[in-house]
Amino acid sequence: MWAMILKEFLELRRDRRTMAMIIALPLVLLVVFGYAANFRVSDVPTYVYGPQAEQTAAALKAPYDVTKVDPSGDADDAREALRSRDAGAVVVTQPGAGPATVMIDGSNLFSAQAAASAALASGGALKPNVLFNPQLKTSWVMVPALIGMIMAFIGTIITAIGLVRERQAGTLEQLAVMPFKASDVIVGKIAPYFVLAAVDMILVTVLGCLLFGVPFTGSVAVLALGSALFLFTVLGIGVLISSFSQNQGQAMQMALLTLMPQILLSGMIFPLEAMAAGVRWIGYLFPLTYFNLISNGVMLRDAPIDSLVMPLAVLAGMAVVVFTAAVLRFRRDLAPAAPKGTGKTPAGTARVPASAGEAR
Repeated sequence: MWAMILKEFLELRRDRRTMAMIIALPLVLLVVFGYAANFRVSDVPTYVYGPQAEQTAAALKAPYDVTKVDPSGDADDAREALRSRDAGAVVVTQPGAGPATVMIDGSNLFSAQAAASAALASGGALKPNVLFNPQLKTSWVMVPALIGMIMAFIGTIITAIGLVRERQAGTLEQLAVMPFKASDVIVGKIAPYFVLAAVDMILVTVLGCLLFGVPFTGSVAVLALGSALFLFTVLGIGVLISSFSQNQGQAMQMALLTLMPQILLSGMIFPLEAMAAGVRWIGYLFPLTYFNLISNGVMLRDAPIDSLVMPLAVLAGMAVVVFTAAVLRFRRDLAPAAPKGTGKTPAGTARVPASAGEAR
């Protein structure tokens, strides 16, 4: 038994990846998620419109963080600002001393709850009007986010495990002697997962709308574009994970390491506005953060495409970077460098002599 104990310690010492997960990962998770786990939103970006805008803005207290004051603005301008998510709340004042109306973006659940509670506690000075999610239902906010989580799960874990399984079976070595480009192999491998994830996205969207009454007020084409860019990104991440993994266990570990931070730091569970600045910027590095902005905006707010240009552009850039890295990494696996003096090309095929003399 003592010999087995020593043997296991030696195995763990040699496996640096497992040692890092045992020692470093708990510390990282404690620090990062300790700062991220906060449901209380203390600052809600607020616009103030109407004839009494200047006076009302000066009297507003936390959590309202006034970022724009426009006496010429009206209720239509307020709805457009909320639809584009330029603000989390818009105070619309009226002539005279009547109460002002606080129009609140209900698709941003935690910020909306903070703004609505502050309006109710104002003693009648502010009258809340919640848009896009009038009853502040959690399911209306969670279903658009769950669409991205399911696609990330399929795209990352299933792709990584499937490609590693083929490496263990020797299929990739067979592809190395065939006239395939690395990009051809990757597209051929991820195409089935892309189709399956797209089908799952449609099923989850339709069932979410039917079972939980989640509205779909926006453009199907915009959501399809965002979903395609997001899928290309997470599928590329799965391919990258498979290129660094020697077996399915390693692939599963690395996939979970990328999925867990995305789920917790993308704004799906904890609001980004309530996170510490350093942790919030970590969340901005994950593709799920930007897909949540797209799905939430399209389904609940009917957000125009010009207000979603930033998350769409970021996802497109991530897709290009990740797919390029996956192609370069896979090219190394499919075209290993040949030993010197073998007379073979990196692809493993015999080099054709340029002349009879060279052949001799």
